[in-house]
Amino acid sequence: MAPYLLSVLHILFFLTGLSGIHGVSTVSHVSVSEGGSITIPCLYHHGSEKHVKYWCSGYFFHFCSTLIRTDSQSASNWLSIADNVTTRVFTVTMKNLQLGVSGYFWGAVEKGDTTHLYLSVSTGTAGLYVDQQHVTGVEGQSVTVNCNYSNSGGFCWCRLGGSCMERSVGNLDGASVEIKRILANGKKVMIVTMSQLKIKNTGWYWCAVGDLQIPVHITVSQPTTTQSNTTITNQNNGGTDEKRQERIQSLLVVLVIPLSLLVVLIVGTLVTLKIFRKHKDKKAKDQPPNTPVQSADSEQNITYSTVSHTRRTAQQDPLPDDAVTYSTVVTKNKTQPNAAKPDVVYSTVAAHQR
Repeated sequence: MAPYLLSVLHILFFLTGLSGIHGVSTVSHVSVSEGGSITIPCLYHHGSEKHVKYWCSGYFFHFCSTLIRTDSQSASNWLSIADNVTTRVFTVTMKNLQLGVSGYFWGAVEKGDTTHLYLSVSTGTAGLYVDQQHVTGVEGQSVTVNCNYSNSGGFCWCRLGGSCMERSVGNLDGASVEIKRILANGKKVMIVTMSQLKIKNTGWYWCAVGDLQIPVHITVSQPTTTQSNTTITNQNNGGTDEKRQERIQSLLVVLVIPLSLLVVLIVGTLVTLKIFRKHKDKKAKDQPPNTPVQSADSEQNITYSTVSHTRRTAQQDPLPDDAVTYSTVVTKNKTQPNAAKPDVVYSTVAAHQR
């Protein structure tokens, strides 16, 4: 019933001139889950920057109840208002919404234009919602907005106060836009991807399915030095990852070859030393122990004999003690001067009288 009443109100207010719907722009119908929050943007025309903006609720504007104003914000834990004179957008944020809050709300510029919308608070999941109302992107790159919905009808992606795109692929304010409708985990999702972003794409947008809309703010920031280099590399070389992998592989090749040669050299040196030590130990083991070398003369046996002089005529008489001569014969080893003392051989030389 609410969508039809909105259409009637638009016609009546336009005909009676009570609403300057062409001066202030916003969405027309939003859905919020009980206990949830939402931010509503209102775009006003040039020349109203210094005027007071306010938010009120009620079926008719002239009988609506003012809830909050930019010049005298009362303390409230569920309602706030902010005015950005640079972008000429004032926003109203409502938190912890309850079922009794459902109804018509008006955004107005004092002594100026007004706009209105219908807010429906449901006990279950909202008919159309996004995970985040504020999305940040980088110039030259892309952002994605997932619009979850349960109702049916046509879909579109629009800029607040600007044009809309209903096709699956197109352009909006200089950015490329792609819209897909998929079924994920039993939920219907409208995926909006804006690529080739520019700074001027910063602003409020809204996605619509059927008669429901949900506002989304996109902030496009300038890339840092690192992000700029990454973007240029991705565009020229097809990706930074491939370039990084090539550099890593080249570095590995440069390091692995010298390290491999060094390892081979060390192993070869160790093997050579081991073989040399084995050969040396074997040679020492095969060599016989040191033995004294005897000369040819030492091997000959020396025979000592007793020489007796016999008298031709005289009879042999016993020899006196002083007639016996003792002599000591010592055999010496020519090659071993420090050898053990040889055996002593005693011989008796007897002189016989003739």
